Amino acid sequence: MIRLFDFCFSAVIILILLPVALPIMIILRFTGEGEIFYKQCRIGYKGKKFKVIKFATMLKDSASIGTRTITVKDDPRVLPFGNFLRKSKINELPQIINILKGDMSFIGPRPLTDETFFLYDKDTQNIITSVVPGLSGIGSIIFRSEENLLGEVGNAKEFYSIQIAPYKASLERWYVERRSLKLNITLMFITIYVVLLPQSISGTKSLKNIPQMPATLREKMKEMSI
Repeated sequence: MIRLFDFCFSAVIILILLPVALPIMIILRFTGEGEIFYKQCRIGYKGKKFKVIKFATMLKDSASIGTRTITVKDDPRVLPFGNFLRKSKINELPQIINILKGDMSFIGPRPLTDETFFLYDKDTQNIITSVVPGLSGIGSIIFRSEENLLGEVGNAKEFYSIQIAPYKASLERWYVERRSLKLNITLMFITIYVVLLPQSISGTKSLKNIPQMPATLREKMKEMSI
């Protein structure tokens, strides 16, 4: 049922967004480094690798520079127009093609790069890859300002590994245990809500039994008003 919903809805969304996507593609072609799409290898369902598709927002060799596959606030690798696309989350829209193809779903654990995937323990890796990865999900909603958070800490990779990854793991476990079309639709509406109102409360209060955020991480996010 979830796959049928994903296929039909993604086909409709592509047709609706085409008039918006064309001007963006033209701007990208004639600005920055002239790249329109960025394809990156991610780990998907049952550990199968696939290429996630996004609008190009960073330097071509960004994955081998600085914090590599972890992006932080005011990252110097992000191009001017790319900064707008990232803040508005428009850069994620080409992943609708991944959903249409079956590589992804609208909701699920975010597909990870090798570098971030192996920051998780084996049990969590199995949980993350037990379902189709998503364009959004409970982890993406809670950490919608992850780039800002990582930009304020000394060692972004270490902070992600010690503070963020364990809590994300508990969130993804929570999702996998309750996965259903109804929950997916609920999380889709919450995603739209937090994208349109990024400074608002996350909207997850309507969800029951979400794992509690560790005190140290909660205080850090509160300190940054995230």
